[in-house]
Amino acid sequence: MELNFKNITISGGVATGKDTLLENLKPFLLPLGWKFASGGIILRDYLKEYKHPLASLGDEKIHRLIDERTIKLLKEGHYVINSWLAGFMARNFEDTLRVLLICSNPALKIDRVVNRDKVTIEEAKRMIKEREEDNLKTWKKIYGDFDFFDPKYYHLVIDTYSSGPLETVGKVLDRLGFKNKNKI
Repeated sequence: MELNFKNITISGGVATGKDTLLENLKPFLLPLGWKFASGGIILRDYLKEYKHPLASLGDEKIHRLIDERTIKLLKEGHYVINSWLAGFMARNFEDTLRVLLICSNPALKIDRVVNRDKVTIEEAKRMIKEREEDNLKTWKKIYGDFDFFDPKYYHLVIDTYSSGPLETVGKVLDRLGFKNKNKI
């Protein structure tokens, strides 16, 4: 099947649906030989004891290793890569569909973290704020003063507050040029 892109990156902040989209793309792209990778899992592997680590817990060397791995996989092709900065890292790869997920409803993000991580509402609020602020501060120190989630770096921006999981995967498959939607 001829597709419009040879890779997909999925980027976004805390609880925007990145993991859900990655999982929902698998039934469509695995049969075509596509592979899947997660920058978060790579970082968690380096920092074994943290479930959802802050970017500042990994030194610049770890971030650069993750960046190198992301670029290597994109050059190999037929990858779906899920990480906060994958789209930004792939901004010069025209053959990569760069998807940015946002969630315009803070209460929904909090609810997602509460249910996913089994924490209280107050803990979820703190975790979201801490991770997003810490990560942006760390990335600006490493990469420069960028707006990493500026829509100009992405082909597709989806608000997962108004777009459910199936609609979101449908939008990505449409932009990819995937034709067989019998499974949706």
